[in-house]
Amino acid sequence: MDMNTLRYIYWRDGEMWLGYLEEYPDYWTQAETIKELEDSLRDLLKDLKSGEVPGVRRLAELQVS
Repeated sequence: MDMNTLRYIYWRDGEMWLGYLEEYPDYWTQAETIKELEDSLRDLLKDLKSGEVPGVRRLAELQVS
């Protein structure tokens, strides 16, 4: 995966598509189409990285032996 690609999880619920960025599982968004959902996820990422959202929780991996 390159630096300009993020994975996201998405599903359909009734008429809406819901999804979240894998790295930020606590922050969901929704839209009427997949294209709109992807646009909304891009906007969400911008907000999360800008500092506008306080106390942002992220997913990380911990290597253990």
